[in-house]
Amino acid sequence: MAPRRLCFYALLAAILACTAAGRVSRRVKQFDVPEMDRWANPRSLAAESHARSEPLSADFLPVQSFPVQSRSAKNLSVGKLLVASRNLGDPNFAKTVILLVRYDAQGALGLILNRRTDVPLSRALETIKAAKDRSDRVYLGGPMEMPAVFALFQSPAKLEGAESIFDGVYLITAKPLFEQTISARPDPGVFHVYLGYAGWTQDQLRQEVGLGAWFVFPAAASEVFNSEPDSLWDEMIRKTELQMARSETTCR
Repeated sequence: MAPRRLCFYALLAAILACTAAGRVSRRVKQFDVPEMDRWANPRSLAAESHARSEPLSADFLPVQSFPVQSRSAKNLSVGKLLVASRNLGDPNFAKTVILLVRYDAQGALGLILNRRTDVPLSRALETIKAAKDRSDRVYLGGPMEMPAVFALFQSPAKLEGAESIFDGVYLITAKPLFEQTISARPDPGVFHVYLGYAGWTQDQLRQEVGLGAWFVFPAAASEVFNSEPDSLWDEMIRKTELQMARSETTCR
């Protein structure tokens, strides 16, 4: 394996280890990120996740401490947010907010919205000319298939060749469309790039939701493109608690 590729895997492993502990290492700036050579295909990646994902260990699942009505697996679909419960112990997903971009018989695929790295696009995608002066930072989309590259883009006009996720928010997985989009110099406030993804089988994700690992919310662009992603989980978990408090008051 080429030294540059070894460096790349070492870098992402280091970033993931730090984010699992609730922080992103500032030392990542010392590394040279090599060319990204795998562009995501959500359908094939969902199939891979179906074959390789494992259910959360009982040690990582939360204590059953929340009302069942806030954990309905029936609400799972593309365009929904998964908000990790306070007691979710898996370091890959603790305090994460995930946007589901694929949910079908082949599996479920999501992107973590609140793990922004210190790596600018100009370094993560150094072979793409249009990215050479981009200082906006890439996100870790999840622990699976780190070289896979995704982008989320909010567009008022229909984006041909992209997948509509919800209300003008599109998923870009093809390299030509990515290059075309970034060449138009999109505002970082409506354009995010992700390395890797989170994947489950449908049954695995339904089971985790039923056991209280995740809350399910409809997504909003203000959450997907939150300018302060480090605070996103706190904001979302407070919403679950307010919702539960209202439900308890209504039932009395």
